[in-house]
Amino acid sequence: MIPVLVRSSDNPIVTGFDVPAMPPDLVDPTSVFNPGATKFGDLYLLVLRIQSRGRKTYFVVAESDNGRNFDVRDRIVEIEGLDQEAMGIHHVFDPRITKIDDTWYVMFAVDTDTVCRVGVATTRDFERFELVGIETGPDVRNGVLFPERREGRFLRLDRPNRIQLADGPTTGDEIVLSESDDLVAWRSLGPVLKGRPRLWDERIGAGPPPLRTRHGWLLVYHGVATHFSGANIYQAGAAILDLEDPRRVLARTRDNILEPRKLYELVGQVPNVVFPSGWIVDGEDDDGFAPEEARVHLYYGAADTSVCLANSTVGRLIEACEPVNSHGSIPSASSSPTSENV
Repeated sequence: MIPVLVRSSDNPIVTGFDVPAMPPDLVDPTSVFNPGATKFGDLYLLVLRIQSRGRKTYFVVAESDNGRNFDVRDRIVEIEGLDQEAMGIHHVFDPRITKIDDTWYVMFAVDTDTVCRVGVATTRDFERFELVGIETGPDVRNGVLFPERREGRFLRLDRPNRIQLADGPTTGDEIVLSESDDLVAWRSLGPVLKGRPRLWDERIGAGPPPLRTRHGWLLVYHGVATHFSGANIYQAGAAILDLEDPRRVLARTRDNILEPRKLYELVGQVPNVVFPSGWIVDGEDDDGFAPEEARVHLYYGAADTSVCLANSTVGRLIEACEPVNSHGSIPSASSSPTSENV
């Protein structure tokens, strides 16, 4: 059986050794992971999260003509206006990239003095990045924009951090839909997807931006199994959301479709992690839908240390999702095949 996602034989495709020295901030970095991804003309672009040996985080662009072999630029992304924010920013990380019309929106997490927030910057050339703003609402992470506006409003998926860990930061087990007029003030429209206790996706968060298909919005998300003593295991799954009302889940993978198995996913700065954060899909039809035969390049962070690539097709990801009932659960009947772990 063909796996849902097939790892690239070139993995890891970007490591700290591929990052040129950018003194004094980035010299021999500790790790590079969790990239945003997009196509810019004929180029495949990644906005990398790079961590210095001082544990500071920077964004750097990498480019490729085939989606596998990337050259990392020798300059740090400077987001104009970020230094004027007065909320005590310590880190920016985990960028997600969405194109709307002729503008690319980079949504990223912001570590402040008090909570995690989500910020947005825009670019039209991946040379100049301008800050739109940083929200001032509650603790939230894993924000991803939909590639369209509804009645002039932006839509996003995000993950409120409502669970306080005894020995760590706040986290969450629910993806919600939110809307905004200005990308700064967001209003929750309600829950979309919940974590499943004692299964592979107890804690969850959206991965790359949703993809428009004729079956619905295709979403890849990360799930965390927390019930193993002393270890959290980060994995990937998929779901299909209704095109008109993304709060309505139509289908979902029963099992994960990618889990830590390779040494570069099992061993690193944070062991046992595959974290999908960017994808590039080759082609769309005349109506703006991704066809089932379109090739998917899924980029993910491995063990919070390197960037890896897994390939699939839109159709294969859709087939891996099983219909859910009115309660949002997959029926327990054995008539539907489950997706294959890889």
